[in-house]
Amino acid sequence: MNKLINDNLYATRKNLVKEIVLLSNAQFNSKPDMNIWSIAQVCHHLVLVEEASIKAIAWGLKEDAHTQKERKNVHIILLDRTKKIKAPKIVEPDVESFEVPQIIDLLNNSRKKLITFLSTIEDKAILEEKSMKHPALGELPLDQWIEQIYLHEQRHIEQIKEIKSLLDVKH
Repeated sequence: MNKLINDNLYATRKNLVKEIVLLSNAQFNSKPDMNIWSIAQVCHHLVLVEEASIKAIAWGLKEDAHTQKERKNVHIILLDRTKKIKAPKIVEPDVESFEVPQIIDLLNNSRKKLITFLSTIEDKAILEEKSMKHPALGELPLDQWIEQIYLHEQRHIEQIKEIKSLLDVKH
């Protein structure tokens, strides 16, 4: 895997854990508003997205046709939080409460699955040649599916910071 992508996956996850590790379970599960996810739910959503992305990339690799589509500027699309993106049902978080260590374990497990899965792809160039439909971004080359994992996570780290300020959690 591309070193830059690997570094970005690592750095983004490290920043995410830094934002949540010191929260109490009450802060972690509080919803500042009925229409806003709790920080725990945001994190659970990230786990679900990472796992769904692995499945999508695997499906895309199994496709016979090389369906390369044009590359998209996923940075601009995902990091622009003024544009709301509705989460598909499959990646909507549970409503149950979570504990911080439990979510960190889920995050670690989903990342381990991703890295293990990517290490099984012998010819990484194939990731640029094949694509799969992304629910928010449309047809997307498979290598950009990997890129969107950490960009999506960065988007939600900003959301977590916002939720913390709404809850008046000291940073």
